[in-house]
Amino acid sequence: MSAPDASLMDLAYEERSDLAAFLSTLSDQDWHTESLCAGWTVKDVVAHIISYEELTVGGLIKRFAKGRVVRANEVGVAEYSSLSPHELLDFLNRHLRPHGLTAGFGGMIGLVDATIHHQDIRRALNRPRIVPPHRLLRILPLVPSNPRLGAGRRIKGLRLRADDIAWEHGDGPDVAGTGEALLLAMTGRRQAAEELTGSGAATLLRRL
Repeated sequence: MSAPDASLMDLAYEERSDLAAFLSTLSDQDWHTESLCAGWTVKDVVAHIISYEELTVGGLIKRFAKGRVVRANEVGVAEYSSLSPHELLDFLNRHLRPHGLTAGFGGMIGLVDATIHHQDIRRALNRPRIVPPHRLLRILPLVPSNPRLGAGRRIKGLRLRADDIAWEHGDGPDVAGTGEALLLAMTGRRQAAEELTGSGAATLLRRL
């Protein structure tokens, strides 16, 4: 476990290392199971995680143009679709410390992205884990104001409160649950939102 003051980059390295170790245990059927990301298999999610690692600025512009910005992630997944699960895992193991775009904001992008998608895979395969609390405590405050994740509009006017770690956000009707479930609900995962309780839980669920 890292020190309490570990950098976001170090935490991203930890999370990616845990994800790679888990992926190494999956069967071929597991890799082709649909994840919590609608329309994406586990293999697609891993392709997405690595798809920005070696992208140049010029390559990013081309990807955004091809995907008309909003579908840039799908373009990236398609670019890596020819790789086998073994090749994707090998690539991830060579990029446990984020590079390129995912190293942005001190590793914040790599940390948040890897943690959310790790859970997308785990939950889809019914292979739960407890996200290390020291990572959740660093990730959760980064999510509400991140426009890329769309959490702000989902949780507007609600008070989110984790019941397993010391984190809360906002004012209004209460939405309570584990830090992991709150993270996934804020980022649009309905399965996690259905686990939340409180007078504001139904409102959040409707917004998904």
